[in-house]
Amino acid sequence: MNADQLCGLLAEPSRLRTYSAIVLGATTPEQVAGSTGLAAPVVVKALQRLTKGGLIEASRDGFTADAGVFKDAVRENRPEWVPLDPDPARDNVLKSFIRDGRLTHFPTFPDKYRIVLEYFVQAFEVGRSYPETEVNELLNRFHPDHAALRRGLVDAGLLTRENSVYTRTR
Repeated sequence: MNADQLCGLLAEPSRLRTYSAIVLGATTPEQVAGSTGLAAPVVVKALQRLTKGGLIEASRDGFTADAGVFKDAVRENRPEWVPLDPDPARDNVLKSFIRDGRLTHFPTFPDKYRIVLEYFVQAFEVGRSYPETEVNELLNRFHPDHAALRRGLVDAGLLTRENSVYTRTR
């Protein structure tokens, strides 16, 4: 079962309430109706749909929820991880600070900050001159504090600055 199917099964409020009641310990249609306030025919229909969809299981002891389907759906639909750096140690550092191409927070350790800066400087072409406005625009894609990133890149020697024009050194 995939995430779309799970969402589809739980998109109907009566099914969501029914599933919730089962998760919270209701095992019979009567218990589900009592805890949800839904009419018995609505509960029976929801139970049938949830059972058919694989979210709950029926046994002679009553209904139980199969929480494993959520984990399976997440695992099945998880995108393949593409390393941010071919070096596993550097990649681990980058994974700690970068999500979806954006810096989540600034590293406090200088060595880790340097790795992050070396990653972001790749957005600049070596030898090309960039006016400060263009540098700010590029760095805003990574983090709203473009000034801190710009300063970090210059302080690390990854960009040079002369008259508000920046150049990638290597």
